[in-house]
Amino acid sequence: MRTAGAIVTSSAGPFAATTPDGSRLHLQHGPIDLIVEAFGERSRVVEAYRLAWERFRTVLDELVEELPALRRPLDGHAFEGTVARRMTAAVEPFPDVFVTPMSAVAGAVADEICAAMTGCDLERAYVNDGGDIALWLTPGTSFSVGLVPVPDRPSLLGAATVHASEAVRGVATSGRHGRSFSLGIADAVTVLASTAASADVAATLLANAVDLPGHPAVRREAAVELAPDSDLGDRPVTVEVGELTDAEIEEALAAGVVEASRMRGAGLLEAAVLCLDGQVTVVGPVIASAAGGTGIPAAAAIPITVSPDFEGTAALDGGE
Repeated sequence: MRTAGAIVTSSAGPFAATTPDGSRLHLQHGPIDLIVEAFGERSRVVEAYRLAWERFRTVLDELVEELPALRRPLDGHAFEGTVARRMTAAVEPFPDVFVTPMSAVAGAVADEICAAMTGCDLERAYVNDGGDIALWLTPGTSFSVGLVPVPDRPSLLGAATVHASEAVRGVATSGRHGRSFSLGIADAVTVLASTAASADVAATLLANAVDLPGHPAVRREAAVELAPDSDLGDRPVTVEVGELTDAEIEEALAAGVVEASRMRGAGLLEAAVLCLDGQVTVVGPVIASAAGGTGIPAAAAIPITVSPDFEGTAALDGGE
């Protein structure tokens, strides 16, 4: 879950640059840092990048303007910005748990910038916002997403392929090793969903669900003690996990699986991959192939940096 401190103004203003060959676009403003890549005819890619930049320039300012309400659970406030409305839509299916629109901010920004490019008759495109990824696919195209189990110890273990014929258009990861606080103990939970914003929220909540409440090996501190402006307030967030038995790891993962299965049954996600201390559980049809001879069919993905070595491949090597 993002904290309020993750959205701040920047005196430097929005920034844009392309790689030397023009294949990828880098957009940055304050804490928002995007990698964008589009595929298609050169002139259409150039136009798509222009539209992405034009839309991106005001996104942070729009979010800051509505930040106080975005930091609160939904309370009937009518949001004006399109990114804020995407965030709201992503959290609306979860009225019975504590969650604020900030849990969808990165995914919603990725969705917004991806949508800005889609009128350019591209073959496919993605927008990566620190690991929350929006995908655009046309019939017959796909992306392969490399999977790793722990954000701070990246190691490619497999790949999940997202085809245009499937409903997945967003991938997101959350867990206690990431940029944001977690109420649970998962190393990483990756979700494939219909939008990046929806995947973002679901990954946050599933990472919270992978837990062993009251376990002595799990050390927690109030979020407000770690970040005074956190939208989690005095809720205890995980700061350290000691040694767990295999049975305890299985118990924690099982709790996450129950919630992931419920979400999938409600149409809130297509698949989820939950990872804790070397154990991996998959819910839903994740297409994976083992890499490096590990024999592990799938592992929780972490945020994406697209490798130039793979045409159209999303190689994941960072943490949320």
